[in-house]
Amino acid sequence: MQKGNYIDAILRAKKTVFTFKEIALLWREAGTNTTRVRINYYIKKEKLLSLRRGIYVKDKDYNKLELATKIITPAYVSFETVLAKEGIVFQYYDRIFVASYLTRDIVCDSQVYSFKKIKRLILTNNIGVENKEECSVATKERAFLDTLYINKDYYFDNLVPLDWDKVFAILPIYQNQRMNKKVKELYDTK
Repeated sequence: MQKGNYIDAILRAKKTVFTFKEIALLWREAGTNTTRVRINYYIKKEKLLSLRRGIYVKDKDYNKLELATKIITPAYVSFETVLAKEGIVFQYYDRIFVASYLTRDIVCDSQVYSFKKIKRLILTNNIGVENKEECSVATKERAFLDTLYINKDYYFDNLVPLDWDKVFAILPIYQNQRMNKKVKELYDTK
């Protein structure tokens, strides 16, 4: 890459959040000390912002869902974040809920990211997970099932938006008899 074009490569990218490794790949470098020095230079010049160790953004107008999937990987946005957006639960949540391989709350740039642990076999299965706007987000059906997987007696305000064919197509990845029974029960009472 030509000298001076490094920041341009970041600014032209569709992404708003970058990890150190992604920047190194974008710059076609091996992630060496030179990359680290160059990133620090752009941070000092305020052309790049550092949110967490190894995570950078172009400016303060970044996609928080994109950040949620970069803090801990693999991960995808799910649970109440998707359910509230889709009108399945009516409560407002100021935190972003993320499916991950561990359970942890992380505060980054005044936003709380709540990571909930699900089995790796389920986490890495991409049925019902869409990649949009540079991040992975569960469909409403997958978020519904993820929530049932974590909370056996969860109350859903509105099940009308769900496509039950999709729910039953995704359900086998959980390999959970309790969930099978609960989903059938909710389907019969809808």
